[in-house]
Parts: sequence; C-alpha cells; structure tokens
Amino acid sequence: MHPSVPLYDAKAELFRTLGHPIRIRVLELLQNGPTAVRDLLAELDVEASNLSQQLAVLRRAGLVSATRTGSTVRYELATPQVADLLAAGRGIVQADAGQHADGDFLDPPA
Repeated sequence: MHPSVPLYDAKAELFRTLGHPIRIRVLELLQNGPTAVRDLLAELDVEASNLSQQLAVLRRAGLVSATRTGSTVRYELATPQVADLLAAGRGIVQADAGQHADGDFLDPPA
C-alpha cells in the first residue's frame, strides 16, 4: 500500500515533470495521435538518447503510454486531459503575454 500523498504534492510533481521544453514539445506532437519514436526524432532537435530519457520521464508520470509493434515503438497521450492541460497552458501564456500565437510562436512585443 502506498502512503497518502497530499494532492498539492502530486500536482507539484506533475508540474515539475512538465518543466522541460522537450517534454512539452513531445506532448504537443502526440496530440496528433500515436507517433513512432523515429517520427518524434525527425521533429525534434535532440539526440535519440535524450528523447528516450524524456519519454521515460513522461511514461513514469503517466502522461504517455507506449506500444511496440516489431521494432517500432509508438507513443501516445495517456489521457485526453493531457491535451486539455496543454491547451490551458497555451491560453495562460498567451493571455499573460497579451499576444496571439502565430503557429508555435508568440508574437514579439510591439
């Protein structure tokens, strides 16, 4: 049996997990559906070992799940709430900046 953890501690751990830009970008890419590791690598400017480490952190946190078919490993969001959280974060960042996003970038200040 696991000892009880206060909800605020669990939330803090979740946000620490989200505190790396590569992890955020991986989650954003996975919003489009299950994606093979090789396709994630093609989209990200990271070494395969770094991506593997980041995916392991996301998997341990329960944010993504993986399936293997032969030699291909595909990752997907573990729950639709992950996409909701990303959308909420995007809305907060845009509102805080008082700007609109152009694709994946905030408009520069005027």
